[in-house]
Amino acid sequence: MSLLVARALSKTYRNPPHDLTVLAEVSFSVGPGETCAIVGPSGSGKTTLLGLCAGLDVATSGTIELAGNDLGRLDEDGRARVRNEHVGFVFQNFQLLPTLTALENVLVPAELRGGPSPIAAARAGLVQVGLGERTGHYPAQLSGGEQQRVALARAFINRPKLLFADEPTGNLDGDTAAMVADLLFDLNRTAGTALVLVTHDLELASRCGRILRLRGGRQI
Repeated sequence: MSLLVARALSKTYRNPPHDLTVLAEVSFSVGPGETCAIVGPSGSGKTTLLGLCAGLDVATSGTIELAGNDLGRLDEDGRARVRNEHVGFVFQNFQLLPTLTALENVLVPAELRGGPSPIAAARAGLVQVGLGERTGHYPAQLSGGEQQRVALARAFINRPKLLFADEPTGNLDGDTAAMVADLLFDLNRTAGTALVLVTHDLELASRCGRILRLRGGRQI
């Protein structure tokens, strides 16, 4: 059974008389534990596709099923619930909350889910990404690579079935990017999580089991 299924997915922004279609008739699926890279030039629709698959935006036409849920049939709260139960995120710009420590940032998705705060799991996650001594540091006290490692620990705190990563190494220098990429794939493999990765980096994309190529909003 597929974990993520996109069928004839399209996104058009209505701006009469010149509507803008940024994604057209894209179909693909990702099974449990599979890895898929989405590649293409800037403006090809990669991030739009990722947002639709995660339920962060709504398609103009086509369907998305995520963990058995038809996202098109859910309201915003329903889509948020599905994300919180099944999905982890890693973004290019880290998206850590500046007023929270590393440990507190890792705990955010768990606290949104409700229930006891898994502080021990959050500490273990930071140890796993090599930041066990930085739990009390704020984002401004961390390098870019360290911030992205905090974001990785945060992404896995709820044991997601699927991880969406949008240019996860895009803001990092070469050596740091390579280290973060290794961590991403190691954590993903250990957790058995499916991965959908948007990247300009074809070497990074080649580490995925499958590559989906976009150009002008269409599969090629």
